Amino acid sequence: MATSVSEPHYSGKLRVRVSGICLHQNKILLIRHQPFAQNTTGLWSPPGGGLHYGESMRNALIREFKEETGLDVRVDNFLFINEFISLPLHALEVFFKVTITGGSLSTGRDPELGLENQLIVETTFKTLPEVQQIPLNQLHQTLHHLQQLEDLLYIPNQTNVS
Repeated sequence: MATSVSEPHYSGKLRVRVSGICLHQNKILLIRHQPFAQNTTGLWSPPGGGLHYGESMRNALIREFKEETGLDVRVDNFLFINEFISLPLHALEVFFKVTITGGSLSTGRDPELGLENQLIVETTFKTLPEVQQIPLNQLHQTLHHLQQLEDLLYIPNQTNVS
């Protein structure tokens, strides 16, 4: 397991995030974040991040994909809203389908964090069997119990909130 870094500046606050579901060649694009505290595990999740004040959700998602993955994307349709609570983190996440339009896949960085405090460890495409092998406590809750990757594009009721 990776060494933990200090608690992120957005812990202990409600955060609004945008995230993108990027399916490509029967794989899903995922980011692995390292633990930020001794009592947490790393987390695999779709790329995304927080909105800046005055920034549209679509522009934020385009920016986040470029920062985290090196990829240029087109933001397609709204998919669902998810409430993520894993204290001290609490976020409302707005998910969109995204399509790659350019760029080159790389493991990016969060410009809000210093080089020594980066949370992104790996950026990769994973098949469904590879996703299913990840322990649930290391996998974003929207990826739990998938039967097929396309399930993420058709979540009933379009919300997952407590």
